[in-house]
Amino acid sequence: MFASRYKKIGAKIVFYRKLKSMTQEKLAEEVGITPQYLSRIENGGYTKSVSLSTLMKIAEKLGITMSELMDGVENG
Repeated sequence: MFASRYKKIGAKIVFYRKLKSMTQEKLAEEVGITPQYLSRIENGGYTKSVSLSTLMKIAEKLGITMSELMDGVENG
């Protein structure tokens, strides 16, 4: 159940990152994480270890709110 939520969050990150023409490397650098870690987040691979503060930083660097990032995610 939660895994699908993380996949939705990851898909939204990919969508907004590509909308801004950002590479994983660039976004990861701006957020202060490795590109490998960002890739796992985008693929829904970190279902328990991704912190709220990391998601907030990602949203900020993508120019979106946490509400935009989380919209529709709670519905499974």
